[in-house]
Amino acid sequence: MVSSTVYGIEELLEQIFGILNGAGFTVWMSHKGTVPVDPQKSNFENCLAAVEACDLFLGILTTRYGSGKDPDDDGPSITHQEVTRALKVEKPRWFLAHHDLIFARSLLRELGHKTSADRAKLKLTGKNLVDDLRVIDVYEEVIQAEKKLRDRRGNWAQPFAGPQDANVFVVAQFLRYPEAIQFIKDQPLASLASRPQAVKGGQL
Repeated sequence: MVSSTVYGIEELLEQIFGILNGAGFTVWMSHKGTVPVDPQKSNFENCLAAVEACDLFLGILTTRYGSGKDPDDDGPSITHQEVTRALKVEKPRWFLAHHDLIFARSLLRELGHKTSADRAKLKLTGKNLVDDLRVIDVYEEVIQAEKKLRDRRGNWAQPFAGPQDANVFVVAQFLRYPEAIQFIKDQPLASLASRPQAVKGGQL
């Protein structure tokens, strides 16, 4: 499943969909309309059900917080909820984080706004580097900022500045999976023990 906001990165989403689809993955992406939809469920429920059901989760964090916020209580966006759920259920996951998002967090920390509570006191006006300061909260959830470095697991968030950077990461991380799956199908693990050891200088 690919989880992200859409505005401003449509081209990137098209490219990532093409890469993953071409590699043989069934790609669930709301931008492409491929997320399984149960007509009896809300958008929130369908998206979170997809997170629960997917095998692999790719999150793309940008300077946009995302839509789907409940106007009555200004609750978390759909994208935020998807990321939180993926982390909670410990879904195999990979994240891309836009350079400007990382810069905005660093800048605010230098100005003394180091926590979500600190940032919540700020009011954004006009055009800003980020459209909602809670997008930094999402990033901090992903990198597990509240934990000590030695206790963090599954907290990689690859910085990217443009589609080329993001595509390199996607290709490097995901195109090896179809090969690994096919290898297991062709060569059951039980038979590996009986394989002759490679001679020096030969192929492993």
